[in-house]
Amino acid sequence: MPFPVFPILRVCLPLVLSALLCSQAAAETFEVHMRNRSATGAMTYEPEFLKLKPGDKIKFLASSNGHDAVSIPGMAPAGSKPFKGKINEEIEVSFDAAGLYGVQCLPHYAMGMVMLVQVGDAPLSGLQVPAGVPERAQQRFKDIVSRAAAPR
Repeated sequence: MPFPVFPILRVCLPLVLSALLCSQAAAETFEVHMRNRSATGAMTYEPEFLKLKPGDKIKFLASSNGHDAVSIPGMAPAGSKPFKGKINEEIEVSFDAAGLYGVQCLPHYAMGMVMLVQVGDAPLSGLQVPAGVPERAQQRFKDIVSRAAAPR
């Protein structure tokens, strides 16, 4: 007697599809504004820090002219994909690997326009800022970690 494939498919296929859709539905998309000025100073991402779950996304919005969102080399977990948006263009990025991510605005990097993204339970104390990061960006990362770690 042949193996009854269709009854198994009728039961298993909906379960598999449901599991896939539920995992996608659980992911959230957060908006980040690229601004000339915010409460934390000039040339900022707002918010400057986000804590995400693996699979969550960030939609970078061109709220002021002249900005982009670009991953910082050496400031992302192993296996993550680098990204590079264009100036004045919205970009949506998925953050799948757990860890800490640094984001920069290329035209304003030396002015300290950076953002920190924490995915999963990676400790903020584990942030490693590469030596080549401009001084003002290094200081902004310290400020971001200080504000993010402060009790609320």
